[in-house]
Amino acid sequence: MIELNINGIKKTYEESTTYYDIAKEYAKEYKNDIVLVNESGKLSELNKKAISGKDITFVTTDMKAGHSAYQKSAVFILMKAFYDIVGSKNIEKVTLDCSLSKGFFIRPKIKIDFTEELLEKIAVRMREMVSLALPINKVNIDTEEAIERFRAYGMYDKEKLFNYRRVSKVNLYRINDFEDYYYGYMCPNCSYVKYFELHMYREGFVIQLPVFAEPTVVPPFEPQHKLYEVLKKSSDFYAALEIPDIGSLNDRIVKGNINELVLIQEAVHENQLAGIAETFVKDSEKKLIMIAGPSSSGKTTFSHRMSIELLAHGLKPHPIAMDDYFVNRTDTPKDENGDYDYECLEAIDVAQFNHDMEALLRGETVNIPTYNFKTGKREYRNHEVTLGAEDVLIIEGIHGLNPKLADKVSSAAKFKIYLSALTQLNIDEHNHISTTDSRLLRRMLRDSRTRGVDAAQTINMWPSVRRGEEKNIFPFQEEADIMFNSALIYELAVLKPYVEPLLFRVQRDTPEYQEAKRMLKFLDYVLPMPSENIPANSILREFIGGTCFNI
Repeated sequence: MIELNINGIKKTYEESTTYYDIAKEYAKEYKNDIVLVNESGKLSELNKKAISGKDITFVTTDMKAGHSAYQKSAVFILMKAFYDIVGSKNIEKVTLDCSLSKGFFIRPKIKIDFTEELLEKIAVRMREMVSLALPINKVNIDTEEAIERFRAYGMYDKEKLFNYRRVSKVNLYRINDFEDYYYGYMCPNCSYVKYFELHMYREGFVIQLPVFAEPTVVPPFEPQHKLYEVLKKSSDFYAALEIPDIGSLNDRIVKGNINELVLIQEAVHENQLAGIAETFVKDSEKKLIMIAGPSSSGKTTFSHRMSIELLAHGLKPHPIAMDDYFVNRTDTPKDENGDYDYECLEAIDVAQFNHDMEALLRGETVNIPTYNFKTGKREYRNHEVTLGAEDVLIIEGIHGLNPKLADKVSSAAKFKIYLSALTQLNIDEHNHISTTDSRLLRRMLRDSRTRGVDAAQTINMWPSVRRGEEKNIFPFQEEADIMFNSALIYELAVLKPYVEPLLFRVQRDTPEYQEAKRMLKFLDYVLPMPSENIPANSILREFIGGTCFNI
């Protein structure tokens, strides 16, 4: 017999009992499906045999880890169905390309026509697998054997990835005779993935999945054409460089010609910035550049670099951080946990901001405030601005695209830019790197370096930041005149040696430990590279330090 402490209550079971058996016993007590267990602080899959003496709590699909397991299981089932219907002899590559419309955009490269009829057959096969509750089994094999298997399967991204794995064993997942590799955890069988839809889109399709706030509801498919075009452009750029995935980036680092890659990527950013500036100056009515984007997108550096571009065109830019219009800390709204909610629009003195913008456009002189983050108060330090014929305002902040800001200013006077670190580098063809993860690493490093905030604190507040982004930023992104991708193809390799020590400091007995451990495992795929050749005006310098801008 074994003894477990389940939700604080001791219970005994037969030695052959699995966590799946125990989860079935407790299923009726939970609104959503149990997909994983927390085993004395460590996440484990339900198919694992229970270990005596462990403290057990359950992870459901409305929790981050559970939602992630659902997503990965759905993608695995999709890939199995795709290979079943299309046939491996007709498949060159099937790539989980990016996040789109609360789901994932899949880019298939096959030798037959990809049609609505074919996609429907794939969906039918997926639902058949769900109804049959086909087991999702984990197989632990030698890394060298995994490399050989994926070479035989034609999954060359995985073959290349495993060449840089320092462990002797790896876990593969199997549905019947179909094997694949996934970074993370899986549901025990296909029956858990009940909610999904497939939609044709551009040269591929989207698998639409629930969000973890509503794990039983598939949201409607909402095409995001502007976002897609930016993502596709980045994917094409990475493909042209022959670096679509981490294994390829590692290859480039090992060969020692990484500095050329840095120069190419920075030149692309410079060319895009120059193009944006040229577009702006052609319209004489534009006086306000409104820059918005989620946390750690590089908005501050972008605004300064845009200022340089405008100066080169003979204009006089005035960068203004929307954070300087924060209400005093004591007046800041609080979230459901009682913490100050700096992400909501009400944290900004919208009335004062609108008043100042309108006054400036009338030609009046305005004393722009400065927010003192130490005292939590807005201050006035004689930062006076008057707009002449060549003067331009550059406003940056997370709410820059919100129509309530500068609402009485003519739309003809506004130039809206959406900025985000939309990484298109994959772990491999079936494992996408979340844009959220890339931004979290940036934020973690900047918080530690400039604000004395440790990694655990950043991880702890990140869900609140994300909720604010979902509410206040993402709904307006398609309204931007221009989208700019601030991700750099090499940045994970540069960030790795900076952020790993911060993550290792997160204590095992803290709630943030699991997330820190996940990020460390993710970074283990990436080889590090030195940062001394990163230009001083690079967006990455905003996070690692050494920027030439006064920020």
